[in-house]
Amino acid sequence: MTDCQTYTLPNGLRIVYRQGSTAVSYAGFVVDAGTRDERKGEEGLAHFVEHLLFKGTKRRRSWHILNRMENVGGELNAYTTKEETVVYSVFLNEHLSRAVELMADLIRHSQFPEAEVVREKEVILDEINSYKDTPAEAIYDEFEDLLFPAHALGHPILGDKKTLVSFTSETGRRFLQQHYIPSRLVFFFFGAVPFHRVLSTLNRYMGDADDASGEPLVRTAPAGFTPFSKTRRIDTHQAHALVGSRACHLFDERRFALFLLNNLLGGPGMNSRLNVALRERKGYVYTVESSVTNYTDTGVFAVYFGTDPAKAEACLDILHRELRRLRENALTVMQLANAKRQLIGQMAIGTESNETTTLGMGKSFLRYGKYESLEESIACIEAVTASQLLEVANEIFDESVLSTLIYR
Repeated sequence: MTDCQTYTLPNGLRIVYRQGSTAVSYAGFVVDAGTRDERKGEEGLAHFVEHLLFKGTKRRRSWHILNRMENVGGELNAYTTKEETVVYSVFLNEHLSRAVELMADLIRHSQFPEAEVVREKEVILDEINSYKDTPAEAIYDEFEDLLFPAHALGHPILGDKKTLVSFTSETGRRFLQQHYIPSRLVFFFFGAVPFHRVLSTLNRYMGDADDASGEPLVRTAPAGFTPFSKTRRIDTHQAHALVGSRACHLFDERRFALFLLNNLLGGPGMNSRLNVALRERKGYVYTVESSVTNYTDTGVFAVYFGTDPAKAEACLDILHRELRRLRENALTVMQLANAKRQLIGQMAIGTESNETTTLGMGKSFLRYGKYESLEESIACIEAVTASQLLEVANEIFDESVLSTLIYR
């Protein structure tokens, strides 16, 4: 794209920039480190570090961090995934230096004060308990743990109480020093501030950072596994079910075919096949949705629904019927055109959120070394054929590779 520029500082820090025209800028760092990069016995550490970034640096206490952007109407946020951690800010263009300096301070100089560590453990423990109280969310964690047995990708991002209580200030600082280094960082920016000013500001606060304390990033792909079918008895009014399999990774060109299949099957549209079959025709469910998650060396396809326990088996039968239709029946020319048009429209509407688009730009540059624009994504969707959809459906939706987890 003509409005997208990139640069790499001498220390290896990569930068991706897009010109905007609004009074608000979006900027941040995406770190190539997440849950799967934790050591055995340190499950939840990446998320713990993300929380403690805001609790004190060499020159700031938590109160000063909290107020630095809030006092000028800005925002400071962060989140952790299985493979990345993101720290970002939204602010008026005039506050670029304030935002960049603050974020640089957090990722370079966080100290993990012991008193804050103790306090934040209680906060995260409450977050873990809250999550466990929500079966519709907790079932995804258990499903991935079964899908990737004995592998870090299966660990919940929040970790658990046993590992959480073992974390110390030193544990946090070690993870920070190992992973939050220039060669594993991408700085992303969208706004009306000129590129040269963004570059000079970033260089001022990050140019002297180095990788001296870092180690090579080594990730091991998950081994093979045997598909499962498990039922857990829980005290809840609804039955919750998750059916899925391993799927395409981030660099697999077939992922675009899977995106189309996923959207057709259980995407956000009210006309998705599963919503029509389970909710509109039968009234069996309030929520049914399918999703695709791509990691660097594997992926997950999953379908979730919640229903009355007495209707669970009927819902599963309908779900498998719809998956079988996609495996056995090629889309007609009209069906394929309609599916593409719907997905492309959703993608285009999604780009209206500058925040979401900018965060996606950062991850895209981290993984692909470029910003995968909307136009490029649309071209990839348009290139998908009906035969490719059949091929992917027969590989990922086949009953012999699907796994099932039910809470009831």
